[in-house]
Amino acid sequence: MTSPPPTPPASAPRATPPPSTPPVPLAELLARTDLGLRQIAGPREGVAIHWVHTSEMADPVPYLLGGEMLLTAGMHLAEVTGGAPALESYLDGYAARTVAAGAAALGFGIAPVHDTVPAALVAACDRHGLPLVEVPAGTPFTAVESAVWQAVTEARHRELTRLSEAQRALAAAAARPDPAAAVLRALARHVRGWTALLAPDGTEHGSSGPRPVDAVRAAAGRLAQVVGGDGGGAGAREGAGGPSSATDALPGAQLSAYALTGRGPGRQALALVVAADPHDPPAHTIAGVAAVLLSLITGPAGDRGPAATGHAAALVRLLVGARPAEVAPLLGAPLWTVVHAERRRETTGSAASLATALGTPLLAPEQETHPAATDAPPPGPALRALVPGDREITAQPGWTLGVSAPVPVEELPAADRHAATALRRALAQHAPLVRHRAPGPHGIASLVTADDARQHARALLAPLADSPPLLDTLHNWLSLHGNWDRTATSLGIHRNTVRQRISRIATLLDTDLDDADVRMELWFALRALDRDAATHR
Repeated sequence: MTSPPPTPPASAPRATPPPSTPPVPLAELLARTDLGLRQIAGPREGVAIHWVHTSEMADPVPYLLGGEMLLTAGMHLAEVTGGAPALESYLDGYAARTVAAGAAALGFGIAPVHDTVPAALVAACDRHGLPLVEVPAGTPFTAVESAVWQAVTEARHRELTRLSEAQRALAAAAARPDPAAAVLRALARHVRGWTALLAPDGTEHGSSGPRPVDAVRAAAGRLAQVVGGDGGGAGAREGAGGPSSATDALPGAQLSAYALTGRGPGRQALALVVAADPHDPPAHTIAGVAAVLLSLITGPAGDRGPAATGHAAALVRLLVGARPAEVAPLLGAPLWTVVHAERRRETTGSAASLATALGTPLLAPEQETHPAATDAPPPGPALRALVPGDREITAQPGWTLGVSAPVPVEELPAADRHAATALRRALAQHAPLVRHRAPGPHGIASLVTADDARQHARALLAPLADSPPLLDTLHNWLSLHGNWDRTATSLGIHRNTVRQRISRIATLLDTDLDDADVRMELWFALRALDRDAATHR
C-alpha cells in the first residue's frame, strides 16, 4: 500500500506584515449572485480577503503571503492513496498548513475533478477555523479573482478619496482662528475616533471625539509620556532626540502618539494621541498629516523662526487661491527637492517621523505614485515631501524613496513627476533610495530642436497614442532595460501581462523591440513627449 504524501506538522501562524491593499469582506463576495459562491465551513464573521491565489500543490504554504483566498480544484487529492483514513489525515494537515500560512479562506472548485466538496475537507476546515467556500462548476477561478480585484479597486478609490478629503479638511482647519482645536476636531471626525493633545504627565490641552474608556485613556497617558518624556517601549520609534512616535493596541482601539514640540531646557514634548479603529489603516496616515500640522501650530514662535512662519503663511496663501509661484518667496529656499516615499511592509513608521528625519514639515499623502493598471488594484498611498534643495537626503529605515533633483518652485510639477519615476524604479529594484538625474546640457537630445523632436515622437508613437497603458508599459520597460520582472513590479501587474503588452506594442509599431537601435529611438521619442508634457503642464 502506498502511503499518502507527507503531512508536515502545522507551525504557528507566520507574522506577516499587513498587506497594502484594502481588504474585501468575504460576505461581499458571497453576496454576488453572478459568482454563486457558498460558504460551507469555518467562521463567517469578520473574514477579509486581500488577494487570490490558485494552487494545486499539496503544500502551497511557501507561495502564500497571508490574507489570500486560496483556490483549488482538488487535483492534488488524487495523489493520496490508502482510503478514507489517509484522505482525512491528509486534508487535516492541508487545512492546518493553510491556516498557519495566514490564508483568509479556502475556495474549492466543483468540476472537473470533483462533483462535491469532500466531507473530510469540510470537517477539517471547521476544526481549524478556516472558511471554506464552494465554487460552483459554472464559475471559473478567474471570475473570482476578477471580482476580488474589482472590489479592492473600489475600496482603494474610497480610501484615497477619504485621505484627500481629510487632508484638505486638516489644512483648512489649520488656517482657522483656533487652529489646534480645529485640527483636533477635524482629525477626530476623519479618523472616527478620539484625539487629544497630552502633556507627559497626562494633562489634556484639548481633545475631541467620543471620550474613551478609562483603560484607553490610561494607555494614552503612558504613550504621551513615552514620546514626551524620557520613556521608551517596544512600540516606540526613534526620531531626532528620542522617540517621535509610539503605538499601543487595546481591545477595539489602536492608539498612536506623536511628539509635536521639540525637547529643550525646562520643556517636554506635547503629544498628539489618537485612538481609532484597529481595522482602519487610513486613520494612521491621516493622523500623521495632522501631527505635522500641529507641530507647526503648537511650536513656540521663537522655535519656529522665520522659515516656519513663512511656510505657514504660504499654506494660508495657497488655501485662498494663490499660485505656487506667488508664494515662492515665502518659502525661503530658492531650490526645492521633491521626495516620494512609500512604507515597506515591515514598518509602521509614521509620516511625522519621516518629516522629522527629512527635516521638513511640508509633507502630505500622495494618492497615485504608480501608473494606473487596468488589470491590477491601485497601489497603496505614498507620501511626498518638499525639502529645501541644500539639504542632503539619505535613505530612511523602513521607507523606499524617490528623489528629484533640486529645482525652483516653478519647476516643482516636473520634479514631482521625476520623483514619482524615481520611486517606481526604487520599488522595482528593491533599492532604498533612487535619485532622478536630469540629462546634461550637452546631451544628444540637445542637438534636435524641441519642435522637431516632438513631431517625430508623435509620428513614431502614433499607434500607441490612444492607449496610455501601452505607453506607460513601454516607458517603464525601456527604462528598466527590458527586465520583465522589474517592469511588472513597477507597474503592479503580472510579468505575463508585461510580455503581452510589449508583444502588442511591437505589432502596432511594426518593429523589432530586441534591436538596440530601435529601443534607443523609442526612448528618445518617449523622453521628448515627457519634456513636452512638462512644458505644457
